[in-house]
Amino acid sequence: MPAPAHLDPRLLRAFLAVAEELHFTRAAARLYVAQQALSRDVRRLERELGAELFVRTTRQVTLTADGERLVPHARRALQAQDDLLAAFGQARALLVDVNSPGLGTPRRVLHRARELAPEYELMARYESGLTGAVGELVAGRLDVSFGRFAGLDPALRTGLDHQPVRYEPMAILLPDGDPLAEMDRVPLAALAGRTVYAGSGNARTPEWTDLAHRLFDGRGIEVAAPSPLAVGDEEFQRIMAKTRAPILAVVDFPAMPGTVLRPLIDPVPLSPVSLVWRKGLVHPAFDAVRRAVAQIAAEEGWLRRPAEGWIPAIDLATMNVHK
Repeated sequence: MPAPAHLDPRLLRAFLAVAEELHFTRAAARLYVAQQALSRDVRRLERELGAELFVRTTRQVTLTADGERLVPHARRALQAQDDLLAAFGQARALLVDVNSPGLGTPRRVLHRARELAPEYELMARYESGLTGAVGELVAGRLDVSFGRFAGLDPALRTGLDHQPVRYEPMAILLPDGDPLAEMDRVPLAALAGRTVYAGSGNARTPEWTDLAHRLFDGRGIEVAAPSPLAVGDEEFQRIMAKTRAPILAVVDFPAMPGTVLRPLIDPVPLSPVSLVWRKGLVHPAFDAVRRAVAQIAAEEGWLRRPAEGWIPAIDLATMNVHK
């Protein structure tokens, strides 16, 4: 059968979603369409190309040889379409989750990406944690996020990819008047016998709480029990003033009245930060974000680990694979 004179880009997007998910239900959720409509689009594409693209059984979906062959062509075609629309000012905004307002690493990457691609719109979003952002990424309502990729539940990593950004030194946020606030740097041993808040009970940030448990294990430091989530700076400051509990943070955590931030040492705990996106993401500004990550990491040594640095083995393996 001769190739069709025209292919609807929607059919190619449907094909790529299934090719990357290898699951029609997940692909439909990612595109925010009904599974029946997605299946219909894939069948139409197969008819128009005169080729079977997937082998479907009751247990799995796999690509045929023709399907494998189509993947790179489909990606290039969709990229070309997005580039064309961008050239005429019609590219949609790239939605970039920077976790929380004022958080240093994601914000700096976003600012650099805007400098690299001023012709595109990059919009900040605030999903609080990587686990909380995953659903938005998969559904296509968010394009990229930042966080600890190895800390995600393996089931949540399906359909996602990542690029290492930084081994960010961790810190402790202390209320004014805390004895440890008099130190320039706080040894982990100085926290022995104390309880530290690390987001327990926050369904959006379990990857951070897991990192805290791994860090404190065997050091006599307790992770604070779950408590109602404080939303907004005012509530956060009020609860901290009330409980007087130290809070596990990173060195770029934004300053807050009534608190001091002190780096942790002996060893220097590192929070592994990755740029995370759904596989097959096509957007003309996405390359600018990845270039921004690479530039800043090279300029400031974000991916150099200090000799005294600490990081869980699971994170180190995940970060090294994608370097």
